[in-house]
Amino acid sequence: MFVLELKWVGSKPPEIFYFYSHSETLLDQMSLKIEKISEPLLLGEGPHWDSDQKVLYFVSILEHTIHRYDPATGEHAKTKLDGRVGFIVPVDGTTDQFVVGVERKFLVIQWDGTDGAPAKTLKVLGEVDKDVPTTRINDGKADPKGRLFGGTMGNEDPPGNFERAKGSLYRIVGPGAPEKLCDKIDISNGLAWDLEEKAFYYIDSLERAIRRYDYDAATGDISNMKLIFDFDKNDLEGVPDGMTIDTDGNLWVAVFDGSSLLKVDPRTEKLLQKIPIPALQVTSATFGGPNLDILFVTTASINIKGVQEPPCGATFMITGLGVKGHPNANFKLY
Repeated sequence: MFVLELKWVGSKPPEIFYFYSHSETLLDQMSLKIEKISEPLLLGEGPHWDSDQKVLYFVSILEHTIHRYDPATGEHAKTKLDGRVGFIVPVDGTTDQFVVGVERKFLVIQWDGTDGAPAKTLKVLGEVDKDVPTTRINDGKADPKGRLFGGTMGNEDPPGNFERAKGSLYRIVGPGAPEKLCDKIDISNGLAWDLEEKAFYYIDSLERAIRRYDYDAATGDISNMKLIFDFDKNDLEGVPDGMTIDTDGNLWVAVFDGSSLLKVDPRTEKLLQKIPIPALQVTSATFGGPNLDILFVTTASINIKGVQEPPCGATFMITGLGVKGHPNANFKLY
């Protein structure tokens, strides 16, 4: 396993951080750097790289905002929605339509991507957990075929104290209503698919483990759940949060309360690399950039175990990893 050390000089954190390794065999890791690309958010989440528009979308759940960042210009735009928004995924074939999870509703909205411009609700795909009105939608992605997978989590009051086993995982195909895939979820989180391995990877954060399901790409069905990577067995602090996958089939897992990203081989169940992030509450990651070799990372700055000073809550981009990701899939509404 590679463990890198993050350092800066001086009292004020810089905009760019560099990684250092003490091992002579890891000198190539010296090129790794992490750059802050947004100001701190309370709960940054759900990064999605749009390969067509070459921009990054993400959300700030507790601030009810959706965000658009253009690395080519440095332009950062946002707008506010009517509730806590768990994710944002573009609708396939459009430039201004998105599927979002707001409170317990999956919505299709229209937003022109300019700062402060209002978002218009075009369609309600469905409201979930009507029998448990204290939950909210937390994370969602489109699978490789354009189906939407998204889940809910139990009420959090006060911050860090969760209702257990109240959430569920749902699937939405086209304009259809949400279908429940599994229940008794604490905090529905990271999702990733591997077509070659016929695998769907999923995280229920308080399980402190990664789930693997058999995945049928033709139907979107999942089955035969097993736990493949356990935080306790690997003596890791924090909980797994958002997740993405690279073209080698390795998972990149954000660790909330762990100040790190983990590179995990889900086939061998081994931890390959641990990358420090200059924020305690690391929430999610996705590959992007023109060559899909930049890792965009969201973080939070919630006062749970103490005040989270900047750059906590910022969105970062990591370059020099030497790996690439798959294009993020858009939601196929029709």
